[in-house]
Amino acid sequence: MINLKNKVAYITGGSKGIGFGVAEQLLKAGMRVAISGRNMQTVKKAANDLGTPENVLAIASDVTKHGDEASAVKSILEKWGQLDVVLANAGVGHFASVDELSEEDWHQMVDTNLNGVFHTLKASVEALKVSKGYYITLASLAGTNFFANGAGYNATKFGVVGFTQAAMLDLRKYDIKVSTIMPGSVASHFNDHEPSEADAWKIQPEDIGELVLDLLKMNPRTLPSKIEVRPTRPDLK
Repeated sequence: MINLKNKVAYITGGSKGIGFGVAEQLLKAGMRVAISGRNMQTVKKAANDLGTPENVLAIASDVTKHGDEASAVKSILEKWGQLDVVLANAGVGHFASVDELSEEDWHQMVDTNLNGVFHTLKASVEALKVSKGYYITLASLAGTNFFANGAGYNATKFGVVGFTQAAMLDLRKYDIKVSTIMPGSVASHFNDHEPSEADAWKIQPEDIGELVLDLLKMNPRTLPSKIEVRPTRPDLK
């Protein structure tokens, strides 16, 4: 996939943060990008902010619902006739001691972070078989490093890593490449955070975008299947 001109990407949770940063970088590389989120008004604003309306498609989709994701992929294929790259980026986090974590918060994380990546892959895999495309999940260093108050989040992100690695083995026979990216602290809107200059030490969303481009430009014979990425100087926070 070294030539990215007019390739088509779908990014869940693409209206802000990491998803938006990746969309910006892919558009700069000449790709066409569909972004989705639960709130269509928010997604449309993000699409307008990306500034290239002919190459951007705004989609309302809740990744916890397979039907929404199937409809999203259908819309992409109807508009552009192909789907080459999928970034399963949508995610939520609730942090509390396991004895205080609510059932509602637990289920929301499982439904979004874990079930969501399955729904997105299930909806897009046939199109990716045709394009010999790339499926990427956005996991976290929380998918390998557990921490107090993170039982629910850890469980889902450990699950995303395991799911993605197994999917990689299942799908490579179709020439579909599958990778998971595991960032540490990112200056994003995750968990209702508002990025500011105080986040300058963190990974920036566009950095993840550049990393995705590096994966897409990798020689097809080589697959970085699990990528850990962290701030260089966390001591500057």
